Amino acid sequence: MMVPAALLLLGALTAVLAPRLLARAEWPEREPVVALWVWQCVVGAVLLCFALSMLLSAAAAWLAVRGRLFAAAPHGVVDAYALGPTGGPWAVGTALALAGGGLWTGARLTREVLRARSRRRAQGAELLVRAPLLPGEDPAGARLVVLEGTRPDAWWLPGAAPQLVVTTAALGRLKGSQLDAVLAHEQGHAQARHDWLLHCSRALAGGFPQVPVFAAFEAEMHRLVELAADDVASRRFGRLTIALALVGLNEDRGVFGPYPSPQPHVSERVRRLLSAAPRLSAGRRLRLTALATLVPAVPLVVALMPGLSALA
Repeated sequence: MMVPAALLLLGALTAVLAPRLLARAEWPEREPVVALWVWQCVVGAVLLCFALSMLLSAAAAWLAVRGRLFAAAPHGVVDAYALGPTGGPWAVGTALALAGGGLWTGARLTREVLRARSRRRAQGAELLVRAPLLPGEDPAGARLVVLEGTRPDAWWLPGAAPQLVVTTAALGRLKGSQLDAVLAHEQGHAQARHDWLLHCSRALAGGFPQVPVFAAFEAEMHRLVELAADDVASRRFGRLTIALALVGLNEDRGVFGPYPSPQPHVSERVRRLLSAAPRLSAGRRLRLTALATLVPAVPLVVALMPGLSALA
């Protein structure tokens, strides 16, 4: 029963320490795409720790599970895990608690996805009422929808037929290629499927609000996906263009004033674009990506080590 306990400890330490280490790092603002990958690997490693601990605890608690889990393994491999004839109440309680957490996570994610689809359908129906399809227009094609509105705004409505929605006030504010930069920003979200990252982060943070890594994961996903989309637009139209577009869309919302704003990331994004901090070298980006990819392998090594040692 040492391996399930070690996996639980590893998952708990990762969940507590990883957000603190990433919060101290300065490179994520310069490389948001790499930072997104690092966060996904960290959260994946935590979930993998708990999933493997659940499987081994269930194998210790119930012989039927053990027989299926180690069906193809030599007898010495099973003995190496020291599961014993029965794992006792600790193994049963751990397996049931972790299985319940997994089911709860799946239920929260399903709920989040269904809610998002319902919102998209409602918004799509509203758009069709306010901006009907023109004769001969393909309903399955991507659309640029212009809505009457006094508030400058632009947003991407994902789905089978993605749509960029822009208000007439935004068209009056955005000059030159700024509208194209906004379009590139929103297309960056769609191409990278940032909506799925947001769904997963919201499901985990909502399901387990007391787990530091999940709360930080949700906060960072909202920030980093915007930085990554800003970089997509800035590479095509320049940092100044997308920064001016952000100012034009948000200057009436009080986000650049001296008082706390409900959207503090907007002013930070503008400052980041204007400061034009250099990117990390290609070698360092590669090293960070490779190191992050190895993080989920650690719980796999911990779980497989007794069996591999027995085979050796």
